[in-house]
Amino acid sequence: MDKLVSVVLPAFNEQDAISPAVERISSVLDGAGIPFELIFVNDGSRDGTWQAICREAQKNDRVRGASFSRNFGKESALFAGLAEAAGDCCITMDCDLQHPPEYIPEMVRLWQGGAQVVEAVKADRGKENPLYRLCAKCFYGLISGATNIDMAKSSDFKLLDRQAVDALLELPERNTFYRALSAWVGFTTAQVPFQVEERTQGVSKWSVLSLIKYAVNNITSFSTAPMQFVTWLGGLTLLISVVMGIQTLAKKFMGLALEGFTTVIIVQLFIGGVIMISLGIIGHYIAKIYDEIKHRPRFIVAERCGKQTKA
Repeated sequence: MDKLVSVVLPAFNEQDAISPAVERISSVLDGAGIPFELIFVNDGSRDGTWQAICREAQKNDRVRGASFSRNFGKESALFAGLAEAAGDCCITMDCDLQHPPEYIPEMVRLWQGGAQVVEAVKADRGKENPLYRLCAKCFYGLISGATNIDMAKSSDFKLLDRQAVDALLELPERNTFYRALSAWVGFTTAQVPFQVEERTQGVSKWSVLSLIKYAVNNITSFSTAPMQFVTWLGGLTLLISVVMGIQTLAKKFMGLALEGFTTVIIVQLFIGGVIMISLGIIGHYIAKIYDEIKHRPRFIVAERCGKQTKA
């Protein structure tokens, strides 16, 4: 095989994971005879992640790195890595090795067979906190319903042909959801099931709060389903109001009307809550529009290291 494979690895506070990732991925790809480059994107880490990337780049010409000026988030790091990549195809994966590199040769084989997008789908989710598992199930249920794309077992571990990479990089929006957009661009797709491995170094940087924020941002970035929820909520409120109105008039004409102060307060609180939730959802979308029209870059690369093959 003479075509170059670019492996993109976002890294945030992963100083202890860089060297093992380089060693294991290199061993797998060298063993399979696959020409490759490793591109680490330092997402504003506060530890020695960037120094670890630079050390590996000095030792190995096939390792390159880009460092953000601050933390821009994993989505930005993925797109930055794709923009830096020079390969005929790109593989995105986590540098903590929960995405086993041993599946890469099979993904490359499917790509050589004509697949332009190869999705590594989770055979199971491994060991997870029950609350995390429940939140993940709810999130993927929402996003799958909103996009008509089954994302229950999706991950950031995937291979994209150069044509698919270029199509993603041409998308103008600043708020991106990589897992959904890589499916949205289409192209010939294949799947490879994989088992999620335990982290070899460090601990997860995702808290429940950060996952909820990540889910909300991604759903609203990719789908208008929450806006439709406002419409349904308004319709439900109207239906309840009509029913209660008929009931009140009936009691009035029958001479059974009561003061109903408690009912009035409950109805006002209910309608007020619906209005505030609706305004919050609409306000979130307006904030997204505001972010988009400012047209700021998705990320700012402050430094690079390694043998640069693409500006």
